[in-house]
Amino acid sequence: MTTKRVLFVCMGNICRSPAGEAVMQRFATEFGVDVEVDSAGTHGYHVGDPADARMRAAAEARGYELNSRGRQVTVDDLAPNRFDLVLAMDAENHTILQEMAGGIKPHIRMFSDYLSDTDWPQDVPDPYYGEAEGFKMVLDMLEEGCPIILQTLMGEDIFAGEFDDE
Repeated sequence: MTTKRVLFVCMGNICRSPAGEAVMQRFATEFGVDVEVDSAGTHGYHVGDPADARMRAAAEARGYELNSRGRQVTVDDLAPNRFDLVLAMDAENHTILQEMAGGIKPHIRMFSDYLSDTDWPQDVPDPYYGEAEGFKMVLDMLEEGCPIILQTLMGEDIFAGEFDDE
């Protein structure tokens, strides 16, 4: 089976997308799925910076390490042969990615497309200007969606028996 590649994209690449990268990487490792994960931002505000300290703290409380440095997404990142799936954290960044890619591309999706619970918002909310609860909510959303993304990418029952209610 070939390695799958996933790119998480938010605005500045210091909150939502590096958290997505870390959560996805841990699920992939735990389930033995061959996935390369990266993150980027549509804006260059925080290129080279570590993830926001508040997001790092919220993630570390759940056992995730956010080690990536901020980078800006490039047109090359959006080519279908570069990443199998490019996940925008919200509609605004999804629109920017589609414009950068020259139109609608099926591998550029909204993260919320992979949330099974309809109680979640359409956009993964940007916690940057908010309180601690916002960072926790982002992690909650990522923890629900990332296994579904892995299942979709791999096209097989990689979680067989893992989530039985019995």
